[in-house]
This record gives sequence, C-alpha cells and structure tokens, in this order.
Amino acid sequence: MRGSKHYVLAAGGTGGHMVPAAALATELTARGHRVALVSDGRGVRFPGLFEDVQTHVLPAGRLQGGPMGWLRAGRQMLAGRAMAMTLYDTFHPAAVIGFGGYPALPALLGAFARKVPTIIHEQNAVLGRVNRLVAGRVDAIATSYEDVQRLKPTYAGKVHLVGNPVRESVLALRDRPFPTPEEDGLFRVLVTGGSQGASILSQVVPDGLALLPLHFRRRLQVTHQARIEDIDRVRAQYAEHGIPAEIATYLPDLPERLAWSHVVIARAGASTISELTAAGRPAILVPLPSATDDHQTVNAREITQAGGARTIPQTAFTPTELAKQIQKLGLEPQALENAALRARSCGRPYAVRDLADLVESIDSRPARIPGGSARPAPAREALA
Repeated sequence: MRGSKHYVLAAGGTGGHMVPAAALATELTARGHRVALVSDGRGVRFPGLFEDVQTHVLPAGRLQGGPMGWLRAGRQMLAGRAMAMTLYDTFHPAAVIGFGGYPALPALLGAFARKVPTIIHEQNAVLGRVNRLVAGRVDAIATSYEDVQRLKPTYAGKVHLVGNPVRESVLALRDRPFPTPEEDGLFRVLVTGGSQGASILSQVVPDGLALLPLHFRRRLQVTHQARIEDIDRVRAQYAEHGIPAEIATYLPDLPERLAWSHVVIARAGASTISELTAAGRPAILVPLPSATDDHQTVNAREITQAGGARTIPQTAFTPTELAKQIQKLGLEPQALENAALRARSCGRPYAVRDLADLVESIDSRPARIPGGSARPAPAREALA
C-alpha cells in the first residue's frame, strides 16, 4: 500500500507541456497522492485538464530582448523562485516535476533551494531550453524518445525512457482496430495543426485534395481544424472543389475523430506524434520550421523511418506534393493498414504509468539515482 504524498507539477502553458502534466496528475491522484500545478496564466486556465487540481501562477520571464530583457526576466524568475519556496514550506512536496517551458523554471529553482527532489520530463526529441538549463542539477530526466538531441552524454546515468503520456481517451484507441477503408467506401481525412491550428495546412490541403483522381476525391470526408481567421476561406475552398468537409477551430471530440480517420495531416508537435503512435494512425507531417532547434522535424523522424508517416518540409508542402503522398498512402488499403501498424509500433502506451513509477521512486532517494533506469523501458510492440 503506497502512502499518500504531495507532488508539484510545473509546466509551461501550451498543450505540449500541459497534456502530459495532466495525464501524470490524473495517475498520481488515482494512486492516492495530492497534486498541485505551477504554471502561467494560460496553463491554469487550460480547458478540461486541471479543473480539480490546486493551481498556482508564478512570475517567470523569458530570456529574450537583449540585456534589459534578460534583467527583467531574472527579476521575475527570482520572484517566482521565492513564491515557490513559500509554497513548498506549506505544501511539503515529495518531488517537483518539470515539463518544460519558462513557467517551470522558478518552481525548479525553488526546489533546488529547498532541496526537494526534482525530475524533468522532455516531450520532444530535442531537449528544450529550460530543461537544458536545469538538466545538470535535477535528480532524474524522463524522455519520450530513445535519442534526444542536446542531452549531454554525462547525464546518461539519470536518463529514463518513459515516453510521452497521452489522454486516456486517446490511449483507449489502441484497443480499437484500424478502420481499413472499403474499396468504394468513405476515406476520412483529419487535418489538425494543434490547439491553434496551422495556416499553412489551410492554404494547401483543400487544393491538394482537389488534385486527387475523381474516383478518389468523391470518397473523401474531411474534418479540418483551422484558425478562426481562415475558416471562411477554407470552407469556400472545399465547397468549390465539391469535397465534404467539417471546419472548426476546436475539436472537443478529437480522440473520436482520430479513431475513424484513415489519414491525419498535421504538424509534428510532441503531443501529436504521441497520439498518432498511441492510436496507430498513418500521417502526413509538416513540421513547423520556426520551432526551437527545429525539434518538430526531429520529432517526426522515428515514426517516418518506421513507415508510419511521411514528412514533408514546409518549403516543399504544395498541393501537388500533398496529392502525391495521399495517393501513395490511400490507394492501396493494405499499404495504409501497414502504415497504421508501423505508426502503432512507435507508441509507448505505458508512459504515464512508468513516469508515475519514476516519480514515486525518486522522492525516497536522498540524492541522484546511480546507474540506469529505475525500471527497464517497455519494449515496443512488434509489427503484426
């Protein structure tokens, strides 16, 4: 029987940081622990994730804007650190777990000062800026990929491969078969650019799908998440091409949409890749070129090399190229099903369990973990 403990989760306010933090919060709570969240104003208001969790907003500046900007950020970080230390004096966390993003930094700095055990979780295939700043001082580093760039070899002894936790509703799709399309049946396409949409997808996808052969185009059924400023134009494009499409800025039932989709066209953010590999869905990925350290291109590498996705750089993402890749995936049902299996083979379905196990183990250790992982990383499932 586990004893009840307190844990602080610290995360930036974007979905990529908040979704895995929320999954861990749910798991730790189910194990009888108490959880508090530290984030920025966006994070504590993130819809549907931390509604029953104690939340705290700490000041955290971004290291940008030259010397004056750095000075302002430093002052904010120190103020946030002091607030975190006050929180720890009353909440008494057994460990502080950081998920990246500048709002996580003051919480981790406060933990170092109060000698509270610390863990960072990296969702991407490139170690993020905040995680790089603190990696040398934390007790453990949980990763989502076997190969993480910008992670120093000297940290190998405290690195644990766990994967990137996803929502339970997405993980449940793993037990549902891939909806192999019938020869003349509907071919469902899901287009999503993450929580904010992606204008490049709205610009290219409707015209790209219009270039498909007529017999294929008539089978299409599209769900397209778009920015609010793009919706009218995108809806008009699909209507002009005669392609049935539902356009929305937000998809509250995204897991169900993912369940029946045959192909997903998306960015290559960490949460997107984790959900595609958890569910086993073929994808065409267009990495965001402005992502820090080009981490989305690196994120896409594993699933692409496995054969579960096709990656198109944004500079090459044209209607003609998209139509070509869709046909390669969609005109052969067996090829599509094989791609789904290969995407699924990259998934790490026990990520939240293994991360929670690591969290529970770390707070009982007086110092840094010697040697390798606290438990062997779960083997990825073999291809059928």
